Amino acid sequence: MRRYGSSPHKYPSPHDHHQVDQVVHSILDHHVENQLPPYPTISTRRLAFERHRPLWLRECIAEATGVFFFVFAGLASIATFTLHHATDKNSVAGIGSIFQVGWGMGMGVALAIITCAPTSGGHFNPAITICLAIWQHFPWRKVPRYIISQIFGAFLAALTIMVLYWEQIQDFAATRRAAGLPLVGSHTPASIFCSYPHPDQNLGFVLTIEFVADAFIALVVWAALDPSNPFIHPAAIPFIIGIAYADMIWGFGGITLSTNLARDLGARIVAGILFGGEAFTYHGYAPIGMLVNIPATLFGTAIYEFAFRDSLMIVGKGHANAEGGDAALYAYFKKAKLIDEEQGIKA
Repeated sequence: MRRYGSSPHKYPSPHDHHQVDQVVHSILDHHVENQLPPYPTISTRRLAFERHRPLWLRECIAEATGVFFFVFAGLASIATFTLHHATDKNSVAGIGSIFQVGWGMGMGVALAIITCAPTSGGHFNPAITICLAIWQHFPWRKVPRYIISQIFGAFLAALTIMVLYWEQIQDFAATRRAAGLPLVGSHTPASIFCSYPHPDQNLGFVLTIEFVADAFIALVVWAALDPSNPFIHPAAIPFIIGIAYADMIWGFGGITLSTNLARDLGARIVAGILFGGEAFTYHGYAPIGMLVNIPATLFGTAIYEFAFRDSLMIVGKGHANAEGGDAALYAYFKKAKLIDEEQGIKA
């Protein structure tokens, strides 16, 4: 009878923690490898093709696609909401609501980040692009092409919604023409594509709502992107940002809300093609919907940068290096009296 330990394949002693860890991790790794589907072999032709793709073009396509994702999803929900409340003849399947619009836009943002952010960084908003250039050293030379791509993505999304809902939109417009009602304004065919306030709404209040909502979103976005934030896992970032958008739509979408220059301008161009220049001039609202989100986003991100940002935590966790390296960091510690050459570290 063979005694324990006489086999050439000896089991580790339970007291040898290093060997036990090695065996356990080896078994776990082997189990995980068996569960993962094998990825097909990659040809050198494929590698050569990918290497020669222009990075700037990939980034522009990713930004346009990301904006297309959430604008397409959001406008589809808005179309359902608007057309359902038009007439029985023009109603579409499902019950539209601000709640549905919020989920459509919010989950569209999350899916856009998941799909396109690995390529372009996932800005999808001219205001975010500008703030990243101001606060996070995003290259200013890339800002114009990012913004143009974002507007183009929203334009394509609105154009697609126009095609898919063409019959319902035309029926709705014909009904309003026959009744002598306007085609541009709140709860009109044009409102499927972009926001319009009610004629009796005070633009000062509309501007304030837009500013506060956009600053709220910006603050959440900056918190989600902060690598030192212990409450946010990278996999949760898309959904946190999406919920921030949905939250503001649920709260203020029933009044009037834009949140994004690209989303507003790109879709408003399609509304202008369909319903004329009034899409840009109605009630003097268009500049608010297109431009207020830029200073509002700058304000929200400034609050985070000046009040909440902990750059030393980011360096300490290894997410960034100090400018000038460890020598500069050591000199800063001495200047800040965090180090005493005789007593060592103070804090």
